[in-house]
Amino acid sequence: MTTIDTVLLTGATQTTLNRRDATRGHEGRLDIVLSSPGAQQPAHVIEATLPHPAAEQLFAGAWSACYITALGLVAAEKKVALPDDLAVGIEVDLGMTGAAYLLQARLNVSMPGVAQDVAEAIAHAADDICPYSKATRGNIDVAIKVVTA
Repeated sequence: MTTIDTVLLTGATQTTLNRRDATRGHEGRLDIVLSSPGAQQPAHVIEATLPHPAAEQLFAGAWSACYITALGLVAAEKKVALPDDLAVGIEVDLGMTGAAYLLQARLNVSMPGVAQDVAEAIAHAADDICPYSKATRGNIDVAIKVVTA
């Protein structure tokens, strides 16, 4: 897989578990509330998105919402309670190598209070079932970092 030599821009989002309200963040940034099909209340919140986001940021936001749902599914299957402050940050870089434009991504999972080995197992299993992760697998460089402290 070709790696990026020069990063041109990075689109980043932070997705948390369900909150009832979402408002505009600081400095003109926008918080987005996402819902799951058929759900009565919002499923996820993306906070502090720029008012005019780049495509990479929108992709990161959709991916993080899908991925945090996958984390919940895997945790439920493993009978692990996820913390209320679970968060997924995804950074998608647009860059170049020679004349070729490429993407790469970093998934930063914050799972405070969960044992590191358990959190990593959940994060990697979620990566296996998340449709966005499947779509990018083998196509772009993706790194997953799990923090439990």
